Amino acid sequence: MDIMTRVVVVGDLMTDAVARARYPLARASDTPAVVTMHGGGSGANIASWLAVEGSEVAFIGRRGADITGRNRDMELMGYGVDARLVMDPERPTGTCVVLVTHKGERTMLSDPGANAALSPEDLPRDLFAQGGHLHLSGYTLINEGSREAGLAALEMAGRAGMTVSVDCASSAPLERTGAEPFLEWTQNAKLLFANADQAKVLTGRDDPAAAAKVLTAWFPQVVIKLNDEGSLWYSNSRSEPVRAPAESVERVVDGTGAGDAFTAGFLPAWLEGKPPAEALAAGNRLAAKAIAHLGARPRL
Repeated sequence: MDIMTRVVVVGDLMTDAVARARYPLARASDTPAVVTMHGGGSGANIASWLAVEGSEVAFIGRRGADITGRNRDMELMGYGVDARLVMDPERPTGTCVVLVTHKGERTMLSDPGANAALSPEDLPRDLFAQGGHLHLSGYTLINEGSREAGLAALEMAGRAGMTVSVDCASSAPLERTGAEPFLEWTQNAKLLFANADQAKVLTGRDDPAAAAKVLTAWFPQVVIKLNDEGSLWYSNSRSEPVRAPAESVERVVDGTGAGDAFTAGFLPAWLEGKPPAEALAAGNRLAAKAIAHLGARPRL
């Protein structure tokens, strides 16, 4: 990546408590599991992967005045992220309980904590400058408490002449928010990231390619993440999508955050102006690396 292209990520910072069940869940009873704690949050994950892969990246977020918040702050700095975290004196650092069944299906229970109080005043003006790129986590817009900060970040990036990408966060909260408001808030972004479920929420189309084509009415470029089927890119200047197959993974350790790793792999190649197929392949490679190793965050 051109060293002058700094990526500014605005988004969520979480601690993930990941519980991997060894057997089918015994409802209303006890199921043996392996429980681990990790840094998480889609925005923070993307910033971490970008930094470890060599990009210049700043992360804007909010944390609690607690030990987990301090740990997440130090963790980001250890990855090489310019962490601009505002300390919330009242709310705890966000936490997500990730329940992974014995078949690998994930269900997430999220408490946004301090993330929900991110405000426009928390956005450092010096980071919004010509030649940079803003990536906005959809969670910032979906959460009513941080929505004004997300909208302010989009406006500031537009005034500065920055390129902008947005992701769709998660299908269930996206559906609760509504497709029409989300599309209205983000329509000036140049690039949208979604998975098949999120694309369906926004368009009503079951087929990811058809959904992507519909979305190009709002966004010049759309990327759909398709898990083990790879990914696709669609532009409003093309009649057919560009597809890239998923990288093979011998052993799945943890799929948490693989979509965030994909985004962090795709963006640098895209910012360099590489062909869509090459950028998709870079995203797929980093997603496979995440799945086969640690999951949401890189391993140093």
